[in-house]
Amino acid sequence: MDREQEEMQLLGFCGIIKESIKLIFTWRKIFSQITLALLLPLSFTFLAYTETSDFLKAKIQHDQRALNHAKAGTPKYKMLSNLVTSDIIELSLSRVAYCILVLMFSLLSMSTVVYTIACVYTSRPITFGRAISVVPKVWKRLMVTNLWGFLATIIYTICTAVTILICYLLLDLLHSPAIKLTLGFILLILSLFGLVYINIIWHLAGVISVLEDIYGIQAMFKSKNLVKGKTGISIAISLLVTIVPVAIHTVLRIFMAKGYEFGFLRFGIATLSFLLFLASTLISLVAQTVIYFVCKSYHNENINKSALLLDEYVPLQANDVLSKQVEV
Repeated sequence: MDREQEEMQLLGFCGIIKESIKLIFTWRKIFSQITLALLLPLSFTFLAYTETSDFLKAKIQHDQRALNHAKAGTPKYKMLSNLVTSDIIELSLSRVAYCILVLMFSLLSMSTVVYTIACVYTSRPITFGRAISVVPKVWKRLMVTNLWGFLATIIYTICTAVTILICYLLLDLLHSPAIKLTLGFILLILSLFGLVYINIIWHLAGVISVLEDIYGIQAMFKSKNLVKGKTGISIAISLLVTIVPVAIHTVLRIFMAKGYEFGFLRFGIATLSFLLFLASTLISLVAQTVIYFVCKSYHNENINKSALLLDEYVPLQANDVLSKQVEV
């Protein structure tokens, strides 16, 4: 194994973040194209839905309060009832449209970013056109994997809720508030870490679905085995790339949705927050892909350069040639 491969498998938390940022700046042309064509619409969709959803929810609450004070059977009551029904339908349709758009742009973004980085690490020529052209060949595989990831999350959430309920009933038998609070806090932290772990498996399985010959539940199991030895680092990075966008989005909502009257300051902070949100989304996608290559190198697994030829695109086999990080 050459020096680059050894360095790849030894990358830690800071190393993976630095490697992700280095990739983005080194190949800034194609990543700028991906950002403008895919991540920008994805971010706008997310923020637009947040604003629309908040507006419709407030409208529903307002109309519902008016309906509660109206006399049943009167024209006003009927009009308000129709308004509430119309508001609920609008909110439901906006959610459906949001889910479709987010799913579409997420599949496009993940596929192009993953394929781009794979080409970089295997010395294949790559352009935005070539990267986006791989989407029709992998979107079904990625969709199936995402469905399994969503199902795993739902099952885990239900099991966790039942477990917390049972533990709450058992803890209620204790007469020490301090013990109940401590045990409850520990249980909450463990459940959150479990959710983060499933999220890691899910995202890594998505990368596997794009680059290898397996998808769906098989990709989930492969992801679970692949992350062994790098679980702690993966959890730390997953927490970082989750917390940062949430924090940025919170700041953005404060200055845009809450009506703070700071003039240019409000506009400047909102613009900066949006750009940071966009950058954090890109870094998140790149970091998740870098983790895949780190885990592959750690387990001495392989990637075949010839499999990345777009004209004859085939998923990578698990026993191909060891991946090689190119000097850029």
